[in-house]
Amino acid sequence: MSRSISFLTSQVNRALLATLALAAFTLASPLQAQTYPTKPIKAIVPFAPGSATDQIGRAFAAKMSEQLGQPIVVENKPGVNGMLGADAVAKSPADGYTLLIGTNSTNAALKSLMNKLPYDQDTAFAPVGFMGSVPLIVGVNPSLPYKTLREFVDAAKAKPGAISFASASTSQLVSSEMLAHTAGISMTHVPYKSGPAAMTDLIGGQVNMFTADFAVMLPQVKAGKVRGLAVTSTKRSPAIPELPTVNEALGVKDYELIAYFATFAPTGTPPDVIAKLNKALNDAANSKDIQEKFSALGFEIDPGPPEALAQRNRRETAKWAKAIKDAKIEPQ
Repeated sequence: MSRSISFLTSQVNRALLATLALAAFTLASPLQAQTYPTKPIKAIVPFAPGSATDQIGRAFAAKMSEQLGQPIVVENKPGVNGMLGADAVAKSPADGYTLLIGTNSTNAALKSLMNKLPYDQDTAFAPVGFMGSVPLIVGVNPSLPYKTLREFVDAAKAKPGAISFASASTSQLVSSEMLAHTAGISMTHVPYKSGPAAMTDLIGGQVNMFTADFAVMLPQVKAGKVRGLAVTSTKRSPAIPELPTVNEALGVKDYELIAYFATFAPTGTPPDVIAKLNKALNDAANSKDIQEKFSALGFEIDPGPPEALAQRNRRETAKWAKAIKDAKIEPQ
């Protein structure tokens, strides 16, 4: 009898332990989300220091850190139009401690620019939140005789291939190739590893034209080191209202290219962690510090939930695929 009782007690104890273990496992995920973050977070910027993505990413990271109670350490990992940095995040643990400061390059255009990516662009990332967008400025070295975009186009038509343009990102490359396609001109492409390096050569006269976002281009235009010819949005920018749009300058209707910035995490990151990151990001976007810092650069902030970013990204992926095809850019 005592052996039977002992056996029964043992079985009850095992069942109780199993129940407790299951309860602990069930509570682990919500508990993790409640305590997250417990250590510093890494945010990978897939472009060089000084680029628009870097400036915007660092400003948002600093503001988000204040709310999350842990530092967000920004790491630059440039290369292949942002692919190297995006790949590093795609292959990171889905625990909320590695984020991507993504752009139209990394999360919309790359699948149309590359023959093969080391990750699935459509499924590798969980949207966290949209940060904002900014148009680009078509700029030339001020020593050149072109005072308007029309004069620039006429010169390029007169000497096909003689005019060179720089690019260091997808938006810079596609905007210039779209312009060439729209205007019916041929230019020589000079690739760069970073926007600041391309800007240095534009100012130095090593390249003739550069189309870049306001963060890189506007200060140089204001300083007289670059001559701005047009903006790539469909409306003039309040940051530099004297510049016409490409559509105005050339008398066309369909030219538009906007660079955008957003935060992503690896797919599989717990929803509660995504929600906490999204709130911190939206609060940063709505902060006076961020708005004052970037409004003068034409940066339009548009906070929202992760679902809104997912929908926007699907639209932008289709839009960039069409733009790349229309510009006859061959995948690499």
